[in-house]
Amino acid sequence: MNISQSAKSAELAVRIRAFMAEHIYPNERRYYQEAERHGPWAVHPVVEELKPLARASGLWNLFLPPHVSGGLTNLEYAPLCEIMGRSHLAPEVFNCSAPDTGNMETILRYGTEAQKEQWLKPLLAGDIRSSFAMTEPDVASSDATNIASSIVRSGNDYVINGRKWYTTGATDPRCKIIIFMGQTDADNPDRHRRQSMVLVPKDTPGVRVIRSLPVLGFYGVPDRASEVTFTDVRVPATNILLGEGRGFDIAQGRLGPGRIHHCMRLIGLSERVLERMCRRAEKRFAFGRKVSEQTVTLERIAEARIMIEQARLLTLKAAYMMDTVGNKVARQEIAMIKVVAPNMAQTIVDWAIQVFGGGGTSNDHFLAAALATTRLLRLADGPDEVHRNQIGRLEIRSYQNTDPSRTGGGADPLMPEEAEAWGAGGLWPAPSAKRKG
Repeated sequence: MNISQSAKSAELAVRIRAFMAEHIYPNERRYYQEAERHGPWAVHPVVEELKPLARASGLWNLFLPPHVSGGLTNLEYAPLCEIMGRSHLAPEVFNCSAPDTGNMETILRYGTEAQKEQWLKPLLAGDIRSSFAMTEPDVASSDATNIASSIVRSGNDYVINGRKWYTTGATDPRCKIIIFMGQTDADNPDRHRRQSMVLVPKDTPGVRVIRSLPVLGFYGVPDRASEVTFTDVRVPATNILLGEGRGFDIAQGRLGPGRIHHCMRLIGLSERVLERMCRRAEKRFAFGRKVSEQTVTLERIAEARIMIEQARLLTLKAAYMMDTVGNKVARQEIAMIKVVAPNMAQTIVDWAIQVFGGGGTSNDHFLAAALATTRLLRLADGPDEVHRNQIGRLEIRSYQNTDPSRTGGGADPLMPEEAEAWGAGGLWPAPSAKRKG
């Protein structure tokens, strides 16, 4: 397995770091101020000022896959996405932010030529933004088969009814298109064939953005979460994606890359938080010594470095497998990193807050928004518990009908006598048992 960075990716990484140093980091405080002052219903001017600079620098739509001209593999994109993840401002400036990346990939994969012309082109150009309406307040949406919103065929149209929340980006005035998931065949015995996805222009009558939802007190950063109702919304039947009953197929194709992108960004965020933690610990004195000399701080810094490296390696392995054997075969690796990365990042941010003291609970040092992001991502794109269950089931399945002592995989670690002793409750073979070798 070769997970080394390609020359193309390394060259882009140098350029992204330079852009971040010149344009992103100096504008972060302004970005948070605009998000607070203008709120989640407005365009933040700093983003619109920086996007043309990123596009002119050739640092635009880097998430696109290899079959698109100039696209990157998941393994090539991973280090670049990590760099962007160091700042909440950066991903949108490079047109590489959720939910747009997932929605663009969805339309690119499953959309018709007409749908691509109408919606994909302006999204790729950064002229509009989009939303993904899946989660519902009235059901446990961690089990997507619970989704109860309806998509009913009526002549040449579909009529849509439902209530969604945590619909990212719906309050953004630039949001023009929503990918909506609901039931087209509620009585299908196969519960994974009841759902479909359809494109809903946001200005369609019956679409109402009810409110912005704060994420741990933050409105608009890191997520413009929204509650949206759809009441007798009528769209052309040609707006269906892939066909009726294919909603889960699309979700699996969409969420795989989306999940690993989140993890890539979290590694970058964790790196930056660790850097700030180390610098702060060197400058602060407590009980006659630098905070960096306190054993508890040293241990946490060491553990943070270990955790970041472990998460990065697992992420790169998952990216490599997605590129070489496909998302379906790599689903266990994707699920593992989706559990590991948010928990790793949340822990490191929490430790950093301890080093910063009371100031760490404000956003003066970037940590409060970072904590909101890391906690959010233990739920977004599937909660930890769902991914752990999937990992466990796949692990059990991998050992079904196999026995290493009978399939050429080598003898079982326990000799027969030892196995018998274990079964009898003993820790080791009885004294009379004869060991082989």
